[in-house]
Amino acid sequence: MTVTVIFGSDSGATKAVAVKIAAKTGGRLLSVQKARTADYESCDLLILGCPTYGIGELQSDWDTHIGQLEAADLASCKVALFGTGDQMTYPDSFVDAMGILYDKVVARGAQVVGFTDTFGYDFSASTAFRDGRFVGLALDEDTQSHLTDDRVNAWIGQLP
Repeated sequence: MTVTVIFGSDSGATKAVAVKIAAKTGGRLLSVQKARTADYESCDLLILGCPTYGIGELQSDWDTHIGQLEAADLASCKVALFGTGDQMTYPDSFVDAMGILYDKVVARGAQVVGFTDTFGYDFSASTAFRDGRFVGLALDEDTQSHLTDDRVNAWIGQLP
């Protein structure tokens, strides 16, 4: 199975998680700056990672290069999402960027996999919260980084 991990990151936290996920899945790692439409389409499992910036916004590289994703035909793709955010400082928009990416990939026909439980998180709202779960792996590298490795391992274990 071919896996591609595409991420955006300014501070390096999301990149560090993407590197871990790529290593554990044997996936190809690309920054969203370098990814082209074909990179989104040419794998069995596409994993997308994005931090939430400001109050519920995509990270700047994702915002600039979102057209590559929006042009992709994902009808035959399985997509897994992960997002980083700060649930203490931004409890009303925790991992909102992951929710934005979820809407984009669903609109392109993707089958999203890797939904996760919200147990152990302390947030009040998130666009990534759907039907009682997160649409992917939610991580808080600011206040819960000690849980990241276990959360990543458990999440990868449920991916196809």
